[in-house]
Amino acid sequence: MPHHASRYLAEGPRVGIRHFTYEDGAEFTARARESRELHQPWLFPPVSGSAYTAYAGRLIEDPTKAGFLVCELGGGGIVGFVNINNIVEGGLQSGALGYGVFAHAAGRGLMREALGLVVRYAFGPMRLHRLEINVQPGNAASIALARSCGFRLEGFSPDMIFIDGAWRDHERWAITVEMTGPASARG
Repeated sequence: MPHHASRYLAEGPRVGIRHFTYEDGAEFTARARESRELHQPWLFPPVSGSAYTAYAGRLIEDPTKAGFLVCELGGGGIVGFVNINNIVEGGLQSGALGYGVFAHAAGRGLMREALGLVVRYAFGPMRLHRLEINVQPGNAASIALARSCGFRLEGFSPDMIFIDGAWRDHERWAITVEMTGPASARG
């Protein structure tokens, strides 16, 4: 851990994660516009200021959501995002992950590092027990990321999520505190 106070909730060797702010809109939307070809047809992050304000507002204000910007250490530029949606407390202690990398940072392993940081943060300070990733079967990059971070394939759901004008099939991947090793398990 660095001796100085960090602006990040968690840091790895190359990236840090922090919450969204309204002030991140210009950089986020510029990166989203540059990344359209990479993201579609899987992902449609906001590309305008007003869309970003609404999107970030939900992640900032809604207690059933937690949004994390992935920033490269050093320069601190935004390279992607990992959001936890549908957070349920009580007996479930669960959330559903959505994520994306921006084109300028794709293929460098930064999202694998970031997803690991978010999982540890979710199972630590957020006290969640289970995280799920729902991914379209054709999205090979997202499936590879889930697998590389220790998520297991749990099932297949036809017509699960409405994306890009149609109900899309999804594979369900998940990880629990117990799968991350004894250091993470809570008694």
